[in-house]
Amino acid sequence: MVVYCVDVYLVQGGQDIFIKATMANREGTRKEEGNIRFDVLQMEDDSSRFLLYEVYRSEDAVQAHKETEHYLIWRKTVAPLMAKPREGVRYRPLSEI
Repeated sequence: MVVYCVDVYLVQGGQDIFIKATMANREGTRKEEGNIRFDVLQMEDDSSRFLLYEVYRSEDAVQAHKETEHYLIWRKTVAPLMAKPREGVRYRPLSEI
């Protein structure tokens, strides 16, 4: 199992477009055989910060995800909204989901 937490920092005013694009990406990702979970979280006291919590069955599933049409559309759509590059950190789960 592979877990990624991705911190996202947006320019102010980009939240609505980001949320719409990210929820569409989430919907497509959840249909992928290799995806176990995909949560989208918005910081309560800073609406321009988000956390993406992604769980995949394997590293191959992660790589397959990065080649999907919905992911490529998402990446292109949200790129101009980023205040700084996304920060993805890989975690090792100590318990099963």
